[in-house]
Amino acid sequence: MELGAAGLQVLIARLAGVAEEMGEVLQRSAFSPNIKERADCSAAVFDPQGQLLAQAEHIPVHLGSMPASVEAVITALGDSMEPGDQAVVNDPFAGGTHLNDITIVAPCFVDGDLVGWVANRAHHADVGGTSPGSIPADATEIFQEGLRLPPVLLSDGVKDIVLANSRTPLERSGDLAAQVGANVRGVSRLAELAGEPFGAVLEHGRRSCEALLGALPGGEWSARDVVDSTGPRGEQQRPASIVVAVRVDSDPVDGAPRITFDFTGTDPQRPGNTNAPLAVTVSAVTFALKCALAPDLPSNQGAMGPVHVVAPVGTVVNAQAPTAVGAGNVEVSQRIADVCLRALGEMVPDRVGGAGQGTMNNVLIGSRSGHLADARSENSWVYYETIGGGQGGWPPRPGGSTPEPGAGMSGVHTGMTNTRNTPIEALEREFPMRVLRYRLRRGSGGAGAAPGGEGIERDLQVLADVTVSLITERRVSHPWGLAGGESGAVGENWLLPGGDESRAERLPDKCTIQLDAGDVLRMLTPGGGGWGVPA
Repeated sequence: MELGAAGLQVLIARLAGVAEEMGEVLQRSAFSPNIKERADCSAAVFDPQGQLLAQAEHIPVHLGSMPASVEAVITALGDSMEPGDQAVVNDPFAGGTHLNDITIVAPCFVDGDLVGWVANRAHHADVGGTSPGSIPADATEIFQEGLRLPPVLLSDGVKDIVLANSRTPLERSGDLAAQVGANVRGVSRLAELAGEPFGAVLEHGRRSCEALLGALPGGEWSARDVVDSTGPRGEQQRPASIVVAVRVDSDPVDGAPRITFDFTGTDPQRPGNTNAPLAVTVSAVTFALKCALAPDLPSNQGAMGPVHVVAPVGTVVNAQAPTAVGAGNVEVSQRIADVCLRALGEMVPDRVGGAGQGTMNNVLIGSRSGHLADARSENSWVYYETIGGGQGGWPPRPGGSTPEPGAGMSGVHTGMTNTRNTPIEALEREFPMRVLRYRLRRGSGGAGAAPGGEGIERDLQVLADVTVSLITERRVSHPWGLAGGESGAVGENWLLPGGDESRAERLPDKCTIQLDAGDVLRMLTPGGGGWGVPA
């Protein structure tokens, strides 16, 4: 089937619409506030070979890595799956990100023919492990982070295993059912597109990317940045370097333009959970490329064909089992995006702004119990949230209607996360906690012709004895400015025992601690870097 330009755009929009509708079903039917309120989930559509056709505008770190999970499912189960089957996987070493992110994949058949695949990924607030929330700050092996599932058919037995390993089985059951329902809707909608020329969508993506790269200058640009620490212990409280060289050249075989992100020189993986699987690194590269060069680049596998990633095995950007990876997904991904953007900013300085806050400011809180039976009682609960901060200031848009640079947004999620905040009303209804303060952190954005956005100040009081894990970054290294702009302020974590300001204790960037009822957790998130010389 031949498609004209208009017909092709209609098909792309219809495919994206399938993913958008899947996301709506998932969010509306989920049990947990993390998915229902924060929208910590993503959906995408794939062709019969498992190549990404379209995705909704959900979570960057989910979407860039989901093709690897679908590939893992097809490799393990593709020949045996039948209509109505769904597969589940969360293994970070089989296309996953970290164990909390459970991906469910379903085939779409019409009259016995495979039309394609649909998949969605959702962050489950607890999948076991040594602390509530399944990202213990002191983990060094993935076995400490919870239940690890290779690609398997999702059966009642497998579901029972997931529930048996979680501190919140009822919530997990509801969220899994929501994911299954989202795929059922996706399969139904994708079936309506049977016979459409999906290959034309991928070819359009490839041509678009090659045209973009062909207009760039050839050469190599590099950047370096650091992850502040790899864990809470003394020997882990030192930075790990991430290095990238971005090369634009031509493929030696067919002469087509290509771009390579080479992370050679990055530090080896370390004991701790600040190690990223390869799929996470690919996600961050995809995000940075689109942000800097072409936000409207088609979101499909064809568009990524000319993009190559070199990530040495056994480094913090291509971690190998059985190392822990919980923070690799949420924090290392941010720094990978930062270094890629900084290198791209050397190539096209009019398209890249100062660094965003560079962290997700992960807060994980769960009920503290005296013994295992209590930990899985009806009163057991786990809360997870990422806190916004400052976006970097931006240069004037090339060819834009306004010639002036733009200040970074304040109090927003930046980089590899695209979640919302949990509304205070929903948080206090669901959990024994109270939000005492929630406001912008004035003066935290870097100065510049376009100043960086402000971070957030939040005081959270716990009303029960709890276990808290903090997984944060940019508590030592600053979000950098560009073109003479100043750096944003670093973040800070504090404990106020009993809410007493006079007893305030500064907390490390990564820790798992016990809090008593009445204690207050204070978080000051980083501001964004400024762009341009301050006036």
